[in-house]
Amino acid sequence: MKTQDNRDRIAAIYVRLSEEDHDKVHETDDSLSIQNQKSMLLEFASKHGWTVYDIYNDDDYAGADRSRPEFNRLITDAREGKFGIILCKTQARFTREMELVEKYIHGLFPIWGIRFVGMVDGADTSVKGNKKARQINGLVNEWYLEDMSENIKSSLDDLRRKGHHIGAWVRYGYMKDPNQKGHIIPDPVAAAVVERIFKMYLEGNSRADIARILNSEQTPPPGLYKIQQGDKYKNAFMAGEWDSCSISRILKEEMYIGNMVQGRQASESYKTKKLRTLPKEDWIRVIGTHEAIISLETWNQTQALLAVGARSFTRSEEIGLFSRKVYCGHCNKLMRTGRSKRKSGTYYNYVICVRKHPEINPCPVHAVSNALMEKTILDQLDILAAKYKDGSLFSEIMDEESTIGIEIKRLKAELAQHKKKLVEYESGLKCLYLDKASGSISNSDYQFLSRELSAGKELAERKVDLCTENYNKILRSQEILREKAGVLESYSRPKELTRSMVETFIDHIVICSSSDGTSKQEIKIYWNF
Repeated sequence: MKTQDNRDRIAAIYVRLSEEDHDKVHETDDSLSIQNQKSMLLEFASKHGWTVYDIYNDDDYAGADRSRPEFNRLITDAREGKFGIILCKTQARFTREMELVEKYIHGLFPIWGIRFVGMVDGADTSVKGNKKARQINGLVNEWYLEDMSENIKSSLDDLRRKGHHIGAWVRYGYMKDPNQKGHIIPDPVAAAVVERIFKMYLEGNSRADIARILNSEQTPPPGLYKIQQGDKYKNAFMAGEWDSCSISRILKEEMYIGNMVQGRQASESYKTKKLRTLPKEDWIRVIGTHEAIISLETWNQTQALLAVGARSFTRSEEIGLFSRKVYCGHCNKLMRTGRSKRKSGTYYNYVICVRKHPEINPCPVHAVSNALMEKTILDQLDILAAKYKDGSLFSEIMDEESTIGIEIKRLKAELAQHKKKLVEYESGLKCLYLDKASGSISNSDYQFLSRELSAGKELAERKVDLCTENYNKILRSQEILREKAGVLESYSRPKELTRSMVETFIDHIVICSSSDGTSKQEIKIYWNF
């Protein structure tokens, strides 16, 4: 360690790759920018008669990254008094964050006896009257960092909205298309596992059962599979064994039906890498961007079963054809499924209200056979499909889609207007702060105008959030409407009704007494379309 007597002539040189520098020849090489910085700063130190203690080199680290290893080593050595000068090309190379400028350059460095020098921008803590210029410089650097972060985010979100895949890792079941950047294609091996998972679930296997089966067969889970494929997968998530959670994630993953779903997380700010999960309505969804692994029918059946926590028929354990779908029209309670044995030895299935035989106020609803409900449903489906194909229901759906299309256009224009206003308020606040820092306006004027602009910005943010929510809802409505049309267009009467068909077509069924006063039950069907 150097002695205190000559510490003010001992300099530490700090160099860092700027965001604008992209001139490396090899990954193991210092960038040309770094090499040039070293040469210039060594020459500058020599001209001033300074001894160089060490060169701290954070190549390939951005100015907003607080985990820079050489930056942190520099701070530690400065605190221990190993030198008296920190020399950089510019203040921005040291940091672009105003918080760190105030903390170190204006706060701790004077306490530690450290002089900070920026060779190019003239930053020098030994020069009186230089502080305000350094603060303004720090503020501008911070704004640059913030704007750069927003620009990058905006560019990536734009690509996401166009259906481009963004990210180092592709969802299990897919791989990056080697012939088209931003496009994904099914991975034959992993896609087959995904298909099988959906099939096993619809066959009545629980998520835990599916995980046990895959583990017993030594099928590698997503993380481990990536590693086996040679990917440098840094996240250990799901790298060991299959479990119920990993199966659930696959069963709920919309990308398997050909829709690109991204933007599920966002950083708290450009200053931190900490992420927060966004609400589903804020995710960026683009329909039909890549080849589907799972059919829409399979997807709808699966989501319906997941929603009610039910499982389809199995040989050993059977849930009713209409389980968790039928409600009593008198007490509004979910009707129970049952099975009885006929004198002939055969069985028949039915639904019955749980209040059919209570001691007080029993419901008048009698048991309704599955056979009767099945016939009723198939007959009404025939009518609906015929109406669609002859054009009458088709016209209704097209009219509804036209209305939705007009609303989408209106909301899109409204959202753009609110976003433009928000940008104007944000820009105004930045300019106002710069005017205050330069002394162009008084502090009282700044406080008044700042409150006005901040209030406007907050209102604009609320309008953007509300408009975005409504826009996403109407887009989903359009998607659902098109799914309805596709279902009706492809419908043909099957020999029997299946549980999967019930999940696809029916939202719920209500059973009530007939309006003619007879014991006959009335079956009201509420469709998914």
